[in-house]
Amino acid sequence: MPGSRTPLRYAIPILLSLCADAFYLPGAAPHNYRKGEKVDLFVNALTPMLAGTDDARLKSLINYDYYHPAFHFCEPEGGPKKQPESLGSILFGDRIFNSPYDIRMLENNATCQTLCASVDVPGEDAKFINDRIREDYALNWLIDGLPAAEMKVDVRTGDVFYDMGFNLGNDDEPYHETPALNNHYDVYIKYHTPSPDTYRVVGVLVWPSSRGGPQEGAANCEQEVPPLILSETGVNQVRYTYRVTWNESDTPWATRWDNYLHIFDPRIHWFSLINSLIIVVFLCVMVSMILLRSVSRDISRYNAIDLSEDVQEDWGWKLVHGEVFRTPPNPMALSVLVGNGAQLCAMVAVTLVFALLGFLSPSNRGSLATVMMVCWTLFGGIGGYISSRVYASMGGTNKRKNSFITATILPTFIFAVIFLLNLFLLTAGSSGAVPFGTMLFVVVLWFGISAPLSAIGSYFGSKHGAIKHPVRVNPIPRQIPPSPRYLSPWAATLLSGILPFGAAFVELYFVLSSLFASRAYYAFGFLALTAFVVALTTATVTILFTYFILCAEEYRWHWRAFLTGGGSAFWLLAYGFFYWLSRLSLDSLSSTIVYFGYLFLLALFDFLITGTIGFLATYWAVRRLYSSIRID
Repeated sequence: MPGSRTPLRYAIPILLSLCADAFYLPGAAPHNYRKGEKVDLFVNALTPMLAGTDDARLKSLINYDYYHPAFHFCEPEGGPKKQPESLGSILFGDRIFNSPYDIRMLENNATCQTLCASVDVPGEDAKFINDRIREDYALNWLIDGLPAAEMKVDVRTGDVFYDMGFNLGNDDEPYHETPALNNHYDVYIKYHTPSPDTYRVVGVLVWPSSRGGPQEGAANCEQEVPPLILSETGVNQVRYTYRVTWNESDTPWATRWDNYLHIFDPRIHWFSLINSLIIVVFLCVMVSMILLRSVSRDISRYNAIDLSEDVQEDWGWKLVHGEVFRTPPNPMALSVLVGNGAQLCAMVAVTLVFALLGFLSPSNRGSLATVMMVCWTLFGGIGGYISSRVYASMGGTNKRKNSFITATILPTFIFAVIFLLNLFLLTAGSSGAVPFGTMLFVVVLWFGISAPLSAIGSYFGSKHGAIKHPVRVNPIPRQIPPSPRYLSPWAATLLSGILPFGAAFVELYFVLSSLFASRAYYAFGFLALTAFVVALTTATVTILFTYFILCAEEYRWHWRAFLTGGGSAFWLLAYGFFYWLSRLSLDSLSSTIVYFGYLFLLALFDFLITGTIGFLATYWAVRRLYSSIRID
């Protein structure tokens, strides 16, 4: 019936749209305020941000504590107190403290208040502050779990959104040579009234300004004064003032994050995703044609009773049936890489499912990193199981060594890299350096929980034993003829990586901007669809290249399949270098080393994940291929 097809015609686009937008759960119970009740304002680390222009470059990757001595910000009575944070929040650089701001619900509306009396800022610290202003550093406040933001307009869509953080100062013309410090804050707090005498905070906006002139006497926020310019040769007097304005809003508490979670250029996301889907459909059709037409035709020939010798020589993949499951060089290393890649695959898949279901609420700071760490720890058994079975299938016999290396090699390597990066952050005085206690806790997670689970997984993998191969291995290795240049290991790796990387590079730009430019990223629907397309593209491309090398009578496919699958990681490194040239302007050595250190870890994870997908997909395809022919 024609009418019955109409809903189906729209079902897939609607479903994709819902998945791409995703959603979130509030993550915490609302705080109901009474009039006059104190509304706490917490301060977070200062972070570099991208300026508002399209050609803006990020100038630093070093975060600083709000109460860094050189800033001379006003401190609360009794000194600043650190607030409890989650593991992921600490790992992502949050350093949250209380503040001296006295804000009470619906009181002192639009009243100019002095935060603290005149503060002496020596010339050396003034230079430090001016340098941070030139590097476009931003203050990050939290009120009722909401970040203080500036209201901005997306120039491409015209949508109004809240950009988290606000400028430390102003270095635009005419203040480029002598920046102006923002020492006055107009705070606009939006509240919703769900019931009489009950109020909830649903938005926080801050307009900072620089107010020079006399820094003593009563605060006056209306008087016209010149900006505050800090002298780098003498002692400066600075007074901080603020004014809170209460604005009622009809935005309910459950949707208060909608203004913050803005997706930039959604049409670009969709355009990239549709292009990637077209590519992956083309690849799937291509692989299906090869496997169903060419291979089926060959299988029919080879299984025929009256096969002649010249027919057998037509296709090379059948001629290497006695070599294709020969033990590859260094099966220990390959199985360890595949096992750790499988563990990472499970971690990414479950994290994306949690994100799509809305469990990674933005109000739970660091929830993404926390879930990833917990999943990585708990999925140690998957890595051990896969590594053990792959190792046994490739003829490995040293099971204990395989179990030990699988459980320890990747955590040890990652810890060593992060430890070195931490040293550079510490020398730069950055608050982004992971505290010693947190690093110790992560080590306990890895080696106290993940490693034993990996050993248990290895035990069960050994109990299940090797995967049975459909054909026997010849006792004498076959001579390998010369292969075309495009099938050489590194040429195939780079060629095969183009398509998976092409499916993800647009989303990669937004991910890098989120990681390094302190921009909120919440397009988990697009990210999940992109990850699915990349996985499917990686699997099909790797199977295709493996079929080509088998046709060329090259039977050493195990390592090639892993390298071919992980080829997108090398393009990711190249794009990261391009991003560094085009979007970053890092003057300090510490920022540059931190950037390339984290880029290397990101590429390593990509290599392990996509390499594992390519290897396992190819292993399945090769077994299916050779189980379909008859060997006399």
